[in-house]
Amino acid sequence: MGSPPWIERHQVWLYLLAVGAGVGVGAASGVSIPEPLILAPLALLLYATFVQLPLAHLTTAVTDARYLTASLLTNFGVIPVVVWALAALTTLDPAVRLGVYLVLLVPCTDWFIVFSHLGRGDTGLATASTPTILLAQFVLLPLYLWTFMGETFAEIFEARPLVRAFVLLILVPLVAAATTQRIAERRARARQWVELLGWAPVPCLALVLFLIAAAQAPDLVGHLRGMERVITIFVAYLVLAAAVSAGMARLLRLGPRAARTLVFSAGTRNSFVVLPFALALPSGWEPAVTVVVLQPLVELLGMLAYLRWVPRLIPDG
Repeated sequence: MGSPPWIERHQVWLYLLAVGAGVGVGAASGVSIPEPLILAPLALLLYATFVQLPLAHLTTAVTDARYLTASLLTNFGVIPVVVWALAALTTLDPAVRLGVYLVLLVPCTDWFIVFSHLGRGDTGLATASTPTILLAQFVLLPLYLWTFMGETFAEIFEARPLVRAFVLLILVPLVAAATTQRIAERRARARQWVELLGWAPVPCLALVLFLIAAAQAPDLVGHLRGMERVITIFVAYLVLAAAVSAGMARLLRLGPRAARTLVFSAGTRNSFVVLPFALALPSGWEPAVTVVVLQPLVELLGMLAYLRWVPRLIPDG
């Protein structure tokens, strides 16, 4: 299941077009976009994404313990150290630094499956591991932010809007997706609905990016100036993530397909899952939203390089 191949192939250009169009519309019209108009397609995006994952069978989804161990150690043990080092070596505004932490500390549970398939990885392992990876990041992300930002994170943390964002945009879509999967096991019409939702993530994300760009056009243009350091961090991250995950795969003696899957897991990040938390930050921290929106654009271009590079880095045999 998933979006049609032609949409997957051209999604990076669709997202760039959506951001560009949003900035143009927002700058020209100065229109104020109500928050619910942004949150509704974001909730649909997350629901459509979650429903493609084996949530209804979480306890039995992963059968390869070695791969799951490698994925957890890489994404939640080594990668956070890499992210901290990249941010520490660069002078960044606190809001920008928070955006970098938000988006790079959470592994992807969506299009990494597509890229694993295109990059000769193991789609079954990728799909089966995603629920565990998703739950782990919800638990560990606040701990990482607290550790890396200390008192700054404590000062900006406002429980009510963040809890509201989690409940409305993460928990409710997650429960709805698991319920949909259970119903789809018994009813053909529900299975058709799940298949239809496979088309939704790419256009929904494009719509979300358009609306955010339109709503924050003046700030977004201003924040994009001086983002060269952030782009450098994102590019460096892609290189280091591939090296780290390939090393972990060798250490744990993963097969070539599993090893390539691990590289794509480490290289892709869960930008749209942390977007609700960035949007819920208090006034003055808007650059964090810009960073979260910028990262998947850099990442998608990086994945085009990964598709050529990873099979050579980890050949068969």
